[in-house]
Amino acid sequence: MPVRVAILTTIYRYLSHAQHMGDRFLIGYPLRGAWHKGDMKVVSLYVDQKPEGDQSQERAKEFGFSVYPTIAEALRCGGDKLAVDAVLIIAEHGNYPKNDLGQVLYPRYEFFKQCVDVFTADGRSVPVYNDKHLSYSWEKARWMVDQSKKMGFPMLAGSSLPVTWRLPNLELPLGTEIEEALMVGVGGSDPMDYHALEAMQCMVERRKGGETGIKSVQLIDGEAVWNDRRWDRQLLVSALSRSDTPQGLSVQDGRPQDLWGSGEMRKLVGNPAAYFIERNDGLRTTLLMVNGAVRDYTFAARLKKGKGIVSTQFFLTPTPNVTYSACLVSKIEELFTTGKAPYPVERTLIVSGMLESCLQSRKQGGKLLQTPHLAVRYTGTRTPQHAID
Repeated sequence: MPVRVAILTTIYRYLSHAQHMGDRFLIGYPLRGAWHKGDMKVVSLYVDQKPEGDQSQERAKEFGFSVYPTIAEALRCGGDKLAVDAVLIIAEHGNYPKNDLGQVLYPRYEFFKQCVDVFTADGRSVPVYNDKHLSYSWEKARWMVDQSKKMGFPMLAGSSLPVTWRLPNLELPLGTEIEEALMVGVGGSDPMDYHALEAMQCMVERRKGGETGIKSVQLIDGEAVWNDRRWDRQLLVSALSRSDTPQGLSVQDGRPQDLWGSGEMRKLVGNPAAYFIERNDGLRTTLLMVNGAVRDYTFAARLKKGKGIVSTQFFLTPTPNVTYSACLVSKIEELFTTGKAPYPVERTLIVSGMLESCLQSRKQGGKLLQTPHLAVRYTGTRTPQHAID
């Protein structure tokens, strides 16, 4: 029998996360050089908003499922008991307000809570995947993970960057001793810095002792970023060397360039931002958001005992196919079929919390904030979870 899947989403239209993921469950997707159609059946859909270009009704008609007016009805397929085997929550995109930190108040927690209410009432729970952040709020994110453990259902969440291809194919062995790490990212705050932070997290969680939690965070922006000595210039140069999208002179006449050493980077980036994140075990990590200099996401780390610097690019394939989304869907399918999360949901939990704290730092004028509440401990997986073929 196929796994019966309910999709709960904010919007379902062209190039939305729901369209990328939902369509792969309906039609299939490329996986390891072949076309893969898992033993999955979408049986219900809930859509919170239906703007111009909504595809929910046409997909329902084409693939033979119903669009329900409430989450409870979608989970019960119009009946009186839970009638699905798995839940896909995609609360990204749509018209929602922002809070004073600049975060869009997507209803991920609210969708999840309604699932928990149905699980509780019906005496049965099923695996849940939650796209990207758990919530804009640490308290809500913590509650979500606690409920999954309390009720005993497997849960997965997060970004596609940790599971996409890496150029080169870098996976730090478990127990690697890391001296310092730096991530380069681009895009707006809240949606895109989240991706960058989780990509960095999937690398540093493999260090000796595993993740120990976050001691403090600080977010600064503007000219102060270039003058701050807490981030390693050699790590930046190494990360930039993995980029396929240098801007400025490279775009104008094709020349290669040392973006940092030439000084061109400071001209290209209008408002740099630095996210300083210190771990409880003393590891210092930095995310540099450098809009205007590059258009991709890269990582570098300095290893201890003189083992040098390693670096990689998290490869994002172009639209409309965005096959890195297929990499993520394969992990969601693994969760749904095995009942086991392929990697810890604690990764997404800690990143959700560190981002909220960083944005609070920015609101307070770039203040260094102690974060004892982010004492999340876990270790990475023994086997690689990113695409390697």
